[in-house]
Amino acid sequence: MAQRSETISRRLKLRQLNVLVAVARWGSMAKAAEHLAISQPVVSKAIAELEQVVGVRLFDRVAGGVEPTPHGRALVKRSVAIFDDLRTSVSELETLSDPTAGELRIGCEENLSTGLLPTLIDQLTQRYPRLLFDVALGDPATLQQRDLLNRRVELAIMRIAHGDLDQALEASVLCHDRMWVVAGADSPLARRRKLGLADLVNERWCLPPPDHPVGALVIEAFNSIGLDPPQRAVSVGSALCTSNIVARGHYLGVLGSMFLHFNPPSVKLKVLPINFPVGAPPISVIMLKDRTLSPAAQLFLEFTRGIVKPVASPKLG
Repeated sequence: MAQRSETISRRLKLRQLNVLVAVARWGSMAKAAEHLAISQPVVSKAIAELEQVVGVRLFDRVAGGVEPTPHGRALVKRSVAIFDDLRTSVSELETLSDPTAGELRIGCEENLSTGLLPTLIDQLTQRYPRLLFDVALGDPATLQQRDLLNRRVELAIMRIAHGDLDQALEASVLCHDRMWVVAGADSPLARRRKLGLADLVNERWCLPPPDHPVGALVIEAFNSIGLDPPQRAVSVGSALCTSNIVARGHYLGVLGSMFLHFNPPSVKLKVLPINFPVGAPPISVIMLKDRTLSPAAQLFLEFTRGIVKPVASPKLG
């Protein structure tokens, strides 16, 4: 078995694997040829040569094109990882020869992408103007499955309980973000000095759905004091949308310190004097286990810690 694997490895060509990934992605040899800017016979020949090398069929014909066989899917997955490592290696070489160069592929939870991420990119670019950024946005589940495990990004910033992480991933905690009940600056509630959650059950709320991490926290918070959670007058998972709705003065919302710190000054919100009784999952940088980060990714991680640390305070200014 080891001898056969070695023989196959010597005969495999990166060009063949590149064609394999393209055909799997586009579901058609003709479309793959178009996107690779080569002829369809060249694509067909590369796949035939690859099947001969590995000794198994890699694609089945289906209506409108082709789809990978189980052997094909396995080889596509490994090929994607190979090209990812090659890109990272090239980026590392560029960064080592010039510390201001290289590409950084990062993921970010959408609710952290409206303030924190732009600040990080802007300030890092001022120091290293030749750094390039490729950003993927999504919810924690999407960032894990679509981006991190498929090696589309090196690391991702998200709010997540570590028990919800895929076993192939690991977390480095940036901060334990605190949640706050907020109102518009002109809301009558903004002038109240003493309030409890029980006083707000019948108010109009703009909240994420129950299966959203923050939506689940709100339910837990009210249940912890023996109350049913308030009815959602507006149900939305976006912190940016929530802040803009709440700022108009007719709704309450729940937002984290990190979001509020980087919230645009034009969106005027008031933090209500309420002790939110449950803690939120930490904001963490997630990455693949046992994988050495590129110099650009290490630089980004260290820089992020420096930006986040002063913000991660038990009190919001």
